[in-house]
Amino acid sequence: MQLSFLRPLYDRPGPWCSVYMDASRDTHDARPQVDLRWRALKGDLIGQGADQATVEAVEEVVRRHTPMPGDYGIAVFANRGRVVLTEYLSAPPLRDLASWSALPHTMPLVAQRGEQIAWVRVLADRTGADAVAVSAGGVPRRATVKGRESRQLRRVQPGGWSQSRYQRAAMEAWHHNAGDAAAATAELADRVGADVVVVAGDIRATGMIAAQLPERWQDVLVRTDAGSREYVGSDDMLMDDITVQTIAEVADQRIATALDRFGVQEDVGAGLDAVVSALQRNQVDTMLIVDDASADGELWIGPEPTEIATDPRQLADMSVADPQKVRADAALLRALMGTDAELTVLAPEEAPELTDGVGAVLRYVDASTPGRGNG
Repeated sequence: MQLSFLRPLYDRPGPWCSVYMDASRDTHDARPQVDLRWRALKGDLIGQGADQATVEAVEEVVRRHTPMPGDYGIAVFANRGRVVLTEYLSAPPLRDLASWSALPHTMPLVAQRGEQIAWVRVLADRTGADAVAVSAGGVPRRATVKGRESRQLRRVQPGGWSQSRYQRAAMEAWHHNAGDAAAATAELADRVGADVVVVAGDIRATGMIAAQLPERWQDVLVRTDAGSREYVGSDDMLMDDITVQTIAEVADQRIATALDRFGVQEDVGAGLDAVVSALQRNQVDTMLIVDDASADGELWIGPEPTEIATDPRQLADMSVADPQKVRADAALLRALMGTDAELTVLAPEEAPELTDGVGAVLRYVDASTPGRGNG
């Protein structure tokens, strides 16, 4: 998982207000329930010492955000009287939470986001296609392609002296329209860096589009005849299911790859001490962390992302004048973002033996890397 979407939260000094809240409004008494939840969180923030301007900025978002259908949550991060980041959560948080701290409390957000897969889905027929793409950061893009050919799109019934000419005209029209759709699909896939391209709809149209996609997208292509541009129904639900399943498979494969890469290091980069040491040296490529909502470990930090330590004396040796003690996960995520490293969040059952619930795939290993040459 890339963490660049968190950059605005680390470009400004703290303290930070971090709020996670169930904002669902799909029942008749939902608004009073939301108000009650917010009042409790507001009291928590004030009790932790949050300033009035920042609390009011968060309250403005909580009370005036655009409601979503169904059950959902929101995460709000504010600093010095200004909301810097608001994220809708696809499901309510495990529990409502309000934090006032030196660093934003971002672990619940990244854990709920999970692996972010960039994807493109194209719903095609013989006249063109509707395409939607979502980047790894969750930004949607859409395109509607109207093929250049609108005449002679149906093949004629057998018989008649002109049958073969009309058959060829229909096939050429389909081919041209599919080419236009393929070009638009490739452009969207390039723009979002797609990990998955799903082509759905009319079976002949999907085949022609697939055949005309550039080679670089062939390995991530999934075809299905589910879905229709004209009719909405169970077929479209099947298309949605296929898309979700494909995205989930890619996410699972990405996690498995990270675990495999970590495994071949033979315990190098395993455990909190080793990960912190690697972050200090800008050595981490991908950090693995077990999602544990009860985790309450702490680390010491300085102003810079790589100024992170398990002991404040380490920071003193790095000429940090005033180390601060913060949540361990908050310090780790800041260091990852600041060194352009990636994150893989694991369920407890995916890494039951991961030391301290954390490990790192390293960019390089040298003689001074902790754990190297100890055996």
